[in-house]
Amino acid sequence: MTMAVDAVDLTARLIRCPSVTPEEGGALTLLAEELSAAGFECVRADRGGVSNLFARWGQKGHARSFGFNGHTDVVPVGDEAAWTMPPFAAEQRDGFLYGRGATDMKSGVAAFATAAMDFVRDTPPDGAIILAITGDEEGDALDGTRALLDHMEREGEFMSVCLVGEPTCPDRMGEMIKIGRRGSLNAWFTVTGEQGHSAYPHRANNPLPAMARLMDRLASHELDTGTEHFDASTLAVVTIDTGNPATNVIPAQSRATVNIRFNDSHSGASVTDWLRAEADAVAETFGVQIAMRVKVSGESFLTPPGPLSSLVAGAVEAETGMRPILSTTGGTSDARFVKDHCPVVEFGLVGKTMHQVDERVEIAQIEQLKQVYLRVLQDYFD
Repeated sequence: MTMAVDAVDLTARLIRCPSVTPEEGGALTLLAEELSAAGFECVRADRGGVSNLFARWGQKGHARSFGFNGHTDVVPVGDEAAWTMPPFAAEQRDGFLYGRGATDMKSGVAAFATAAMDFVRDTPPDGAIILAITGDEEGDALDGTRALLDHMEREGEFMSVCLVGEPTCPDRMGEMIKIGRRGSLNAWFTVTGEQGHSAYPHRANNPLPAMARLMDRLASHELDTGTEHFDASTLAVVTIDTGNPATNVIPAQSRATVNIRFNDSHSGASVTDWLRAEADAVAETFGVQIAMRVKVSGESFLTPPGPLSSLVAGAVEAETGMRPILSTTGGTSDARFVKDHCPVVEFGLVGKTMHQVDERVEIAQIEQLKQVYLRVLQDYFD
């Protein structure tokens, strides 16, 4: 049997590509070269200044097509002087591989890419394997996985099921699979009153009491108590800004922002309607104007427990010794786009250091993750 492709080496080479969103940094070019040499047909599906890679082994449009999704873009390094290892050097120490993207998620991409290359070389399946890899997951995500899915629709490409390689395990390798995600919504409020002298408040209309009332009403409201597969929805007030340094001036405006993570008992539209009603009620009470702007980053979704989650859970247990729980916790991921194309679940590494200074991955876990993905492919096409 030919020697296996080294997932740790590929992770290190990907880390050395400085692919801070939206820069490609050479990461997708590297993957295209490796995958093409392994017999994958590779196409760049770039859009809007974002780099994306579509790679397929096997027959186009095959009825049995297993997909992997991931991203090679990374968040900025922050204070580089605070790093004990250079963020793009991929240096190893004490069993860890250091670098921006080591956990989120160049190791995951390297693991599923090398698993796919080994699999098609050693046991060519009756079916297709698709890798949809974007450079825009950490950014606005408008031209990343969405562009890849649009490309697939235009070209008649198809995934029967998809596994997203994001970090999913809180503390130990193998403990959690994501079968859905909460929706995410940001709302920006601007309360406008009337500026005046603080010694004559009756001649002004202070927007701050109205803003304080609105934020209190929103933050103290119980959206729900959770559903069968989801925790309770949450609302966080993330900023209140007035920008008034003067103590003798009542300001004309105040601004605030909230972030809501909502479960499947709500939609972006229903949450927006509730926010608008609360704002209107406070505006009427205080005689101010309240403008509201909303952005829904993604709706909640669920892939009900079934064949796909059982397939992945079985592979995880076989390789890690842990039976993973099925969860919908955490933030958003590109699975929120993939779910409109096919059933999707997520499994990946322990994510403790993602986005942190000295981001790092336990080297042994990279190979372990590759073996999980390899077993998933073997069991799917068995």
